[in-house]
Parts: sequence; C-alpha cells; structure tokens
Amino acid sequence: MAQDSICLGRIGAPHGIKGWVKLISFTQPRENLLQYAKFSGQLDGRTIALKLDGSRPQGKGLVGHFTGYDTPEEARVLTHMELHVPSEVLPELDAGEFYWHQLTGLKVINQQQEFLGVIDRLLETGANDVLVVSPVRDSRGSGDSLDGSDHSIGGSIDDQERLIPWLPDQLDVKVDLDKQEVTLDWPSDYLTQD
Repeated sequence: MAQDSICLGRIGAPHGIKGWVKLISFTQPRENLLQYAKFSGQLDGRTIALKLDGSRPQGKGLVGHFTGYDTPEEARVLTHMELHVPSEVLPELDAGEFYWHQLTGLKVINQQQEFLGVIDRLLETGANDVLVVSPVRDSRGSGDSLDGSDHSIGGSIDDQERLIPWLPDQLDVKVDLDKQEVTLDWPSDYLTQD
C-alpha cells in the first residue's frame, strides 16, 4: 500500500444476494466513508482499485457495493480488506486540528521536558479518545530526562506504556508537526504517585 494512503475503513461480510458488503468505517462520523467512491486495497498480495458504486446506512452500520463484485461469492474475497484513499483527498482541516494518522509516531514530551515515548496508536472510548504512548529504548542505556530542545536522541524516561486521555484543553496539549512532537501536562509518575 502506498505510504501516503490512509485507511478509512474495512470491508465486512457479504450482505444480501447482489454482492453488497458490510462496511466498517473508521471515520467520524461513520457516514463520511460514503463520501469516497474510489479506494485501494490488498488482494492476494497486490494492490487493487475498488469503485464504490452504491452505498447506504443499514441499521447501525453501513453497506456498499463495489463495481465487478455482483454476487455474494465474488464479494466474499473482499471480506476484511482495508479501504485506503490517498491522503491528499482528505478535506483540509482548520488550524489546530489534526487527523489521527498525523499524530501516530510523534514524540510525547511533558511540561517537565521528560520524553515519555511516541504515540503508537489512538483508542476510541466512550468518554474521550486515548493516546497509547509507547516507550523508546535508548541504545546508549540512558533513561534520564532530556534537557529540552533535542528529543531526537536518547530513550524515553522509562519503559512504561502510557494511556493518556486526549483532552487538549485540560492537558494543555501543543502539537508541532514540524518538530514531530506533542507536548502536554502529564506527570511521568502518574499512577505511581503515593
């Protein structure tokens, strides 16, 4: 899959007898997936183009039909396939807004200038989204806090995976895509404090 492609959803099981399939959307709101007609996916180790020629909400989910897959048997080969689009077709965001894929891999630094790790992924929960911050090993063996400006060297402060709620206003979150880092007000010893 091209490096600049973004996964917006996945194809589920066949639905009905005319080749329709269930669609699992990773967009917010989920119906935004239906705004796209052209996708790419992996089939037998090769990238294929898919054209969504019909779609609709169905109960609590979505269903769709792809050109050339007109029976349940034909559509079944698409089950579990991820649906990708080129990142340049995504709508532009306002200043201070980010797509989740832009945050994945960014360094996380707290207000004490401690390098907590990198954003591995984001979890959706009922109340708010959560950053999963994974530790980074330092090949020099140092686990000390960094002095501020250059967080590209050294490892994270410890080997703890952290789950940090995505609450930008409460945690004074600042995202700098140029520096590839997120700074926030989160103590390194959260949950280990007495």
